[in-house]
Amino acid sequence: MASREKQYNVLKLRLYPTSEQAELFEKTFGCCRYLWNQMLADQQRFYLETGVHFIPTPAKYKKGAPFLKEVDNQALIQEHNQLSRAFRLFFQNPEAFGHPNFKRKKDDRDSFTACNHVFTSGPTIYTTRDGIRMTKAGMIRAVFPRRPQNGWKLKRVTVEKARTGRYYAYVLYESLVQPPEPVLPAPERTLGLKYSLRHFYVDDQGNRADPPRWLKQSQEKLVHLQRRLNRMQPGSKNYEEAVLKYRLLHEHIANQRRDFLHKESRRIANAWDAVCVRGDDLGAMTDTLIQAGSTVKEAGFGMFREMLCYKLARQGKAFIQVDRYLPTTRSCSACGLTRDALHARDYRRSGWVCPDG
Repeated sequence: MASREKQYNVLKLRLYPTSEQAELFEKTFGCCRYLWNQMLADQQRFYLETGVHFIPTPAKYKKGAPFLKEVDNQALIQEHNQLSRAFRLFFQNPEAFGHPNFKRKKDDRDSFTACNHVFTSGPTIYTTRDGIRMTKAGMIRAVFPRRPQNGWKLKRVTVEKARTGRYYAYVLYESLVQPPEPVLPAPERTLGLKYSLRHFYVDDQGNRADPPRWLKQSQEKLVHLQRRLNRMQPGSKNYEEAVLKYRLLHEHIANQRRDFLHKESRRIANAWDAVCVRGDDLGAMTDTLIQAGSTVKEAGFGMFREMLCYKLARQGKAFIQVDRYLPTTRSCSACGLTRDALHARDYRRSGWVCPDG
């Protein structure tokens, strides 16, 4: 019998904290941001003086900043781990990962992470039928999208406050599963996908996804809210209410997009044994195609590729990323003949007739 392997799953919970719990969350967000900036400043100072990289632990700052003792110590430890990881990635590849920066309240993402530890008295974090228990905060009312399966072990929780003012918890579970039996793909059970600016994707059979244009459908409401904001006094109560409506609408659009991507990637992963996708540089498309930049971002094709990859892998199926410079459109899938050039109408038809038959 093959040894079991670790598998990770994340559940996103909607939290409904009390006023005291929400205040504690706000304190934790601020303490994590404060600790990050202090550790980064001390690291830079120590490096300039000695030339050695060193990040102090959170325990050093609690004497001079006693308010750090009011929040969960695990959140502070994770902030130290995240800064250490940021420097580790920076040292490995400075071009891909920039130097860690200081955090500002208006730009920072309000979130913190706490790990679960199991003692003889019980775990520090656990879930119930309608809530989640965390250190310092106690039992927090929550809504689960689905229940965790038997054998899932809670590893850590990330609490986030969205721009809409809503609180969410991302609960990471670990489980041991039998590795799936590898599926040997046959040509008739293999699908090829290519990103399409107009149709989201076009497969090797000429089928197009054509998802709804969620941003375009809500464009009129967004324009109306934006015009209202321009006429209001910033900081007023009406202004804050209009900003909240504007953010809620954008969150709704993002949820629509994510729902489609999950359902479409699941449909393809269940229907095919292997999927080939061209590895287009979507970031470069956004930068070079100015008019199409918003369309590329709205589609979320990069997120779609990631979803498709892990859903296929969990079924023992293959996800093949084709080199973006490989002339797949100009190559015959049967004999391998590659044409020197294609007319624009051939691209629009997504196909051409091979002269070798």
